[in-house]
Amino acid sequence: MTQHIISLSRREVLRYGGATLALLAVGPMFSTTAEASPKEAKAKLAQLTGDVDIIKGRIHITLPRLSHDGTRVRIMIKTDSPMTPDDYVRAIHILGERNTVPEIASFQFTPQSGKAEIITRIRLAKSQTIIAAAEMSDGSVYMAKARCNIARGAGGCG
Repeated sequence: MTQHIISLSRREVLRYGGATLALLAVGPMFSTTAEASPKEAKAKLAQLTGDVDIIKGRIHITLPRLSHDGTRVRIMIKTDSPMTPDDYVRAIHILGERNTVPEIASFQFTPQSGKAEIITRIRLAKSQTIIAAAEMSDGSVYMAKARCNIARGAGGCG
């Protein structure tokens, strides 16, 4: 078994080291962050809800039109439901059309929940439309959309 010894001069080490540092510095400029698309968000919503016809109404989103901090955007979702054993919200799904993945959160409810309402903070990668969908006890799905603009450079997902 023979061994190969690589001999580099000081100049060659500095040259290769400098080239490596230059690639490390410039590389991130050419990389792109993966993000969902409206089409992917629609497909994810169909997967979550069983691909039923979606109706507008009975769910409302309160979201700021402009946020200077995409890492914590306040969102409030309310539904028009009596929350009785015959008519209640089973689940609320929140999706973002331009986050790294479309599904942001899902919440489960029962008639004992009293009301189907969510107040939380979400992380948004960039300006985008947020979708909220309410799955009802009868299998119907209601949807609402709202847009939030994230100040330039203030995205929260990378």
